[in-house]
Amino acid sequence: MSMGIGRPPGNRKQMAIKSLWIGVWLAFMSAPIKDLADGTHTPWATALGTLGLVVFVGCYLALVFRPSPRMLTPVQVRIALTFLSALAVTLSLTLGSPWLVLFVYVSVSAGAALPLRTARWLIPAATAVLVAIGFTGGHPREIITALVFPALLGGFSMTGIRQMILTTIELREARATVAQLAANEERLRLARDLHDLLGHSLSLITLKSELAGRMLPDHPEQAAAQVADIEQVSRQALVDVRSAVTGYRRPTLPGELAGARTALAAAGITAAIPAEPPENLPEKPEEVLAWALREAVTNVVRHSGARSCKVTLAPRQTLDGRVLELTVSDDGRGASGTAVGNGLTGIAERLATVDGTLTTRATDPRSGKGFTITLSVPVESDLGFPE
Repeated sequence: MSMGIGRPPGNRKQMAIKSLWIGVWLAFMSAPIKDLADGTHTPWATALGTLGLVVFVGCYLALVFRPSPRMLTPVQVRIALTFLSALAVTLSLTLGSPWLVLFVYVSVSAGAALPLRTARWLIPAATAVLVAIGFTGGHPREIITALVFPALLGGFSMTGIRQMILTTIELREARATVAQLAANEERLRLARDLHDLLGHSLSLITLKSELAGRMLPDHPEQAAAQVADIEQVSRQALVDVRSAVTGYRRPTLPGELAGARTALAAAGITAAIPAEPPENLPEKPEEVLAWALREAVTNVVRHSGARSCKVTLAPRQTLDGRVLELTVSDDGRGASGTAVGNGLTGIAERLATVDGTLTTRATDPRSGKGFTITLSVPVESDLGFPE
């Protein structure tokens, strides 16, 4: 499963992937490394150059390797960039042409760590310093021109990546806020419904209990009648509560489609999910399909290692009548990477209650990759689908 944008690596594999992605761009450091290895400098210059290069790379990685642009304060970012720039100027002036490449990393660091309004002038400034040092130092023109484009392109590319990460983080925070607001609204609705269901019944039980207590010494028959009324009211209240709780617990297709969209997006899986389910779907088939969709998407998220998942919901005419088909397919490891035990057994048992069927297959039969589950439930011919 891919690592979410703007999130820290969750395991060693993700850490290795991110390190490899960033480490590839350190290939430009081969020029100063080769300059040190050639032995053209004095031992002191070589030692100080090596130390400066190690410190430079460490500072660069501290700015770029962060999973979130918000992990360092603006003051810390400015101090690090100032130090990085000063080190690039010092090493370039003292050790020669191969060290001009450090300004490319200064430009990239500025794009990765600074807001666009600041980076858009600092990146050209770093490039201008590169050119100025190159020409004043008599360095080969081809080296200077070869570094200008990577410095500008790399810096401004990182501003786009930084903005994408910030936007992703903001969307994730907004999604969490919406989920929290929805949960709060659901709690308020539950409290309101319970008050409407039980408020009158409990008040009536209290009044009748007090009345029965006053009648008991002198009118036991009337007290018994009040107790019988109390029993009837309490039984009806219990029925109402059970009915309400059953309604809360029953999943619906709109809710599960929205939940599947959120779960797959949070897992970094590209999802293609219908916006709305068909209209006029009977309650029992809808509940069965909703449970099945939840279980199928959970398997994709937890076990498949997929990069994409597609959910389709469409009617189909068969020899036995009209059915509604729910299909969940992914491009993951296949049946070997999917929980096909209790989960599918539970889906099959639920489908049996509405005379439904379940089939599974590999998404790509030739390679055996991917996993596709198809569920069919019989429906009436007048089932409506949204336009």
